[in-house]
Amino acid sequence: MDKKPTTHFGSKIIPVEEKKGRVQDIFTSVADKYDLMNDLMSFGIHRLWKRFVAEKTNLKPGDSAIDVCGGTADIAMLMAKRVGEKGRIVVYDINREMLETGREKCIDRGFLKSIRYVQGNAEEIAFADNTFHCATVGFGIRNVTYLEKAFGEMARVVKPGGRVICLEFSHPTSKTFSKLYDLYSFKVMPEIGEVVTGNREAYTYLPESIRKFPPQEELKKIMEDVGLFKVKYHNLFNGIAAVHIGIKV
Repeated sequence: MDKKPTTHFGSKIIPVEEKKGRVQDIFTSVADKYDLMNDLMSFGIHRLWKRFVAEKTNLKPGDSAIDVCGGTADIAMLMAKRVGEKGRIVVYDINREMLETGREKCIDRGFLKSIRYVQGNAEEIAFADNTFHCATVGFGIRNVTYLEKAFGEMARVVKPGGRVICLEFSHPTSKTFSKLYDLYSFKVMPEIGEVVTGNREAYTYLPESIRKFPPQEELKKIMEDVGLFKVKYHNLFNGIAAVHIGIKV
């Protein structure tokens, strides 16, 4: 009798078909507090990291880009500033509540024309080949079941010469710093999450999923294997996060 395929959900091993639903439940429950939690957990530093991503897109006025797992649209708004009203940014996310939160924030901040919101799966992006000048994903790729499929789809929808950029929590380069980070991640984060969102499980899953995520060199290889070239990465804050950049030829 064949065994059902399994995958990681944090530190747990679960059937593949369950992961999407579990991830959906987590983000539905925290959508309205997602931005606040990011600020509290990173002391606001995530905003600097997202600006770094926007700078690396090389987008110009009139260009187009897709932010996969774009959620509350922080990166999308930064890119929208670069492409202007004649450009086009798509926030692409599987979770409707996250998209609605992002849409409301964009409207509040005056982004009325250049940003679209599309619900869909990162492993099956609903756009044609060679559509965008750039594809980004920020703190979302960790939640997909098959990284190769998601990066392959991002590469597919980007025009030749365009960039695929991934910002994600990663693995600290210092052992001492790593121990301190583990203490903060596994002890402090869940406490903050429970107080602010009422969902301790969501912020227990977060550090567990980070530890299961491929280290920097391994992620670089995954991006190269889907056909991206000149893949390089920048460690941020001692490797707590990393930005990987690949080019489609």
